[in-house]
Amino acid sequence: MPLTFDMPLEALLRYQGTNPRPANFDEYWERAHAELDQTDPQVQLVPAARRAPGSSGPEGEFAAYYDLTFTGVGGSRIYAKLIKPLGSAARRRAGSNGKGPAILQFHGYSMHSGDWQSRLGLAASGFTVAAMDCRGQGGRSEDRSSVRGNTLNGHIIRGLQDALEGRPEQLLYRSIFLDTVQLARIVMALDWVDPDRIGVTGWSQGGGLTLACAALEPRIARAAPVYPFLSDYKRVWEIDLAKDAYAELHDYFRRFDPLHEQETALFTALGYIDIQHLAPRIKAEVLQGIGLMDTICPPSSQFAAFNKISSNKRYLLYPDFGHEDLPGLHDHILDFMCGL
Repeated sequence: MPLTFDMPLEALLRYQGTNPRPANFDEYWERAHAELDQTDPQVQLVPAARRAPGSSGPEGEFAAYYDLTFTGVGGSRIYAKLIKPLGSAARRRAGSNGKGPAILQFHGYSMHSGDWQSRLGLAASGFTVAAMDCRGQGGRSEDRSSVRGNTLNGHIIRGLQDALEGRPEQLLYRSIFLDTVQLARIVMALDWVDPDRIGVTGWSQGGGLTLACAALEPRIARAAPVYPFLSDYKRVWEIDLAKDAYAELHDYFRRFDPLHEQETALFTALGYIDIQHLAPRIKAEVLQGIGLMDTICPPSSQFAAFNKISSNKRYLLYPDFGHEDLPGLHDHILDFMCGL
């Protein structure tokens, strides 16, 4: 096995993270949950105007496609594609209660939920699929947040100036994490879905959101994150990988704190939205995909979260791969989700 550029595998398996955890971290997320509980989701589920072949209609077709919109914290309307299996596809995984499993999917940073057709295999296998567009990124979800400071680019640092002034609830990823929970609650309440058979998955940012969702919605049964983003920000900074997806950390210091006078406070504030600190809450079974040559989301940042998960877990290690397609992993994840 080649040596990782980051740290040896033996050290990775023991690593517990670098980024500080705010002293009131638990209270912060308790307040966040309370705000979500008071948010009326105002769910709208309508047949999709544009459908893939075989998506709905006469007997024999295996799936129906819907546009799902709901309200997240702060009043933003959030969009997700939702696919419902029909006929024999639905019966394939239905339990004794007549209800079947569902999989929530989260996309990479700045992207969107992708094409309908990419979910056809899951629908044909009997899974309801919900793929969310993150607010303010490349899809159809709104971002109505109002923050001080930089909004030119960079969702990690969106709301950071407010956080440094004592208002960490303005951090944008707090809202995005809560959107994943709202989506999970909505899907769990669908009359054809078994709320005890919900899986979540995603790659990169989607991997980070997978862990956040599983941590903040304890009923999630299975989680399959792949090289998760949004973990151990200070470690990423210290090994000079605050570039590419993490470049906004570098930009923030250059533009707003060139002498690093607020460095400790900054990384502590980012600790509120660091998935490694949410990971101990996870009750789901976890399968995590990791590439040892990943210079976008370095292995140490990924293991910082993985090592804090106390539920049943395992990882699939790709020693020669970085932040790229990991051969065979989609099939491993499907096999894993078939255990729902």
